Amino acid sequence: MDEALLRSLTPGVIGVLVRRGADFAAAEDAVQEALIEALRVWPADPPRDPRGWLVTAAWRKFLDATRADAARRRREDLLDEQPAAGPAPGTDDTLQLYFLCAHPALTPASAVALTLRAVGGLTTRQIARAYLVPEATMAQRISRAKRTVADVRFDRPGDVATVLRVLYLVFNEGYSGDVDLAAEAIRLTRRLAAAIDHPEVAGLLALMLLHHARRAARTAPDGSLVPLAEQDRGQWDTRLITEGVAVLQAALARDRLGEFQAQAAVAALHADAPTAAETDWVQIVEWYDELVRLTGSPVVRLNRAVAVGEADGPRAGLAALAELDESLPRYTAVAAHLHERDGDLARAARLYAEAAHHAPDLAERDHLTRQAARLNARLRS
Repeated sequence: MDEALLRSLTPGVIGVLVRRGADFAAAEDAVQEALIEALRVWPADPPRDPRGWLVTAAWRKFLDATRADAARRRREDLLDEQPAAGPAPGTDDTLQLYFLCAHPALTPASAVALTLRAVGGLTTRQIARAYLVPEATMAQRISRAKRTVADVRFDRPGDVATVLRVLYLVFNEGYSGDVDLAAEAIRLTRRLAAAIDHPEVAGLLALMLLHHARRAARTAPDGSLVPLAEQDRGQWDTRLITEGVAVLQAALARDRLGEFQAQAAVAALHADAPTAAETDWVQIVEWYDELVRLTGSPVVRLNRAVAVGEADGPRAGLAALAELDESLPRYTAVAAHLHERDGDLARAARLYAEAAHHAPDLAERDHLTRQAARLNARLRS
């Protein structure tokens, strides 16, 4: 089975059912049933038109579920009056579905979670990791969101900010390597930028392009993480960097600064530096100050502490870090890095080992473990 094909077809099939009158929750359930049927049937009898097959199967599942629900007999009568389904249109409904999931009836957090699950193709576990909550908590959130919109017609799309947050989380999940959705997130953001004249849409596109340009250098041949300062900049995609900088400059010229533009500006400064030693950390701190003003995010303050440590020295970075909650994700790893730069190798080694214990994924855990081992070897020599 080509799981990537099924993932790419799912949003369009949901879109067809929604246009035919299904509410979103029922459409998503019917498509999931059709996907299970496809997994059973396709290996022995692959269809000539996979999308059309899924539309037909999902529509039948939806009708079956509707007819089985006595409380919806009135809807069944209306459905029976509809003309027979014709060929599935060849339009791409994915971006429209992102907007439809950002419905006013849902909180932004629920809209993001529902969209990532139903349209982005992420599992509940992956979404929970993005939100830093237990999987069971996220499953309940998604279930509540589906119940909320069960009888809501998606005729009032939500706002751009929620859609951008969805696209950003999808990109980050793909960029992590767990599910490769980064290219799809860039494609959708390009479409959104072409359709909407909004500087933050351009800012997000620039941010994605600049981060994606470094992707080939982020891991070693053995799969281990390569920190930004140690990456081979010759592997960076200069075409994507050039495009990202141009998109960012056009957005900043509008003088309507937002979070994604400021993040892209930080990424552009990293991309502009020929070597790690030549990075303009002073200007990066200034952009993080803007981000703190815009968001107040503790994670932004954590990243700012790293930048302050580079611009003004490790003790200044540690002073900035001391103002933050130690329970923040990656707080201990940042503290280890700053203590190492300050020369306290024993403390840094202990903190690297502690950070490894709480790492969110295997690659980061292995990287932090190697950092602790490296410092312990130096202390023994």
